[in-house]
Amino acid sequence: MNSKVRSDEMLYELAAEGATFRPITATRMLSARERFENRSTLRQQPSTPAPEISRRQILNLIAGAAALPAFSRIARAETYPSRPVRLIVGFPPGGAADITARLMGQWLSERLGQQFVIENRPGAGTNIATEAVVRAPADGYTLLLASTPNTINATLYQKLNFNFIRDIAPIAGLIRVPQVMQVNPSLPVTTVPEFIAYAKTNSGKISMGSGGNGSPGHVAGELFKMMTGIDMVHIPYRGAATAVTDLLGGQIQVTFTDMATSIAYIKAGKVRALAVGTAMRSEALPDVPTVGDFVPGFEASQWIGLGAPKNTPSDRPTRRLPVR
Repeated sequence: MNSKVRSDEMLYELAAEGATFRPITATRMLSARERFENRSTLRQQPSTPAPEISRRQILNLIAGAAALPAFSRIARAETYPSRPVRLIVGFPPGGAADITARLMGQWLSERLGQQFVIENRPGAGTNIATEAVVRAPADGYTLLLASTPNTINATLYQKLNFNFIRDIAPIAGLIRVPQVMQVNPSLPVTTVPEFIAYAKTNSGKISMGSGGNGSPGHVAGELFKMMTGIDMVHIPYRGAATAVTDLLGGQIQVTFTDMATSIAYIKAGKVRALAVGTAMRSEALPDVPTVGDFVPGFEASQWIGLGAPKNTPSDRPTRRLPVR
């Protein structure tokens, strides 16, 4: 499988080329078979003189027979998937990655006629899920919901049992979502400048939750701390959804999480969105400014895509999954 990752945008995108079978095509093969069948019928009718077969026709027949195995392989490839497909997610249920996986799984199941089973394997910053896919058979029936932590982990961990770029073949990029800076409504701030001033007054007393050490929310929070000179206590959770749950309960005061995880709570007024991490405002929250409006140069977003074990045949998910 030929693949590449667009490093300029950090997107996980489709990069596979299909094989071409030549010089025999299905049309030529079927044409040769029809001539063979016609010739057999003529031999059963001795009253009709049998036409002679030229050397070219014989060669065509031999070529058609030789093409049968290749044609069978093509036919088998067209049937993918012939059984349920596992889509492994490195996060617990409820977050943006899980929601994306379940929506995509349902969409693919309806179009391909086979069930796409979502399997959550959270922990170790998605490394557990990624390694499970790396070790799985390269047959297209175990896929990975790849995301931003996969690229973060390449620099965060000194030693991993796999190389993400080498061992996971990209299939398609799915979405990119902004990180949202949000606080518990009880915190006496409504803007980013007010939050910075409050944090400086209460240095080391604000708890910042994230989806785990090295998660996109953790990296976004540390970037914010570095660029503003404030001090917050990092509280890692096993997923962004769990962090938002404690934000709702007041156990922590602020989080940087993907929009999909908390937008329902934001619109319901249960948490207060101070800003989005993208360079431009989000259409989903048009009244919420960007962090960069107050902290020039700040930007944080998250991408999600599909991957498969290396050496997965290119005529499996990359050719059959209708997600390009």
